[in-house]
Amino acid sequence: MKTIIERSGPMHNPPHPGAILADTWLRKDGGLTVTEFARRLGVSRVALSRVVNGRAAVSAELAIRLEAAIGVSAESWLGMQVDYDMWHARKRRRPRIKRLRDSETPNPPAT
Repeated sequence: MKTIIERSGPMHNPPHPGAILADTWLRKDGGLTVTEFARRLGVSRVALSRVVNGRAAVSAELAIRLEAAIGVSAESWLGMQVDYDMWHARKRRRPRIKRLRDSETPNPPAT
């Protein structure tokens, strides 16, 4: 049975999906080791460790493997990654960007 983790909208400082893995399936009190979980997923220990420690993103491929292994949908894993990435991207400084006017676009929307 596939589990879908519902997302209720923008979250204040959402956790990295790797933290979810660490807290639920890789617990020190009886969960899998990173090495064992990586073997079961068919990925390297280093690649999984980077995700678990928040140094790498959950890719579509890893999301599909996680879905197969633990039943949480690939879309849920990718959604958590997008939420995490967007929250951090919105916190970074960037130059002010002026919105294009309809007259500046090659195919203005029909009104």
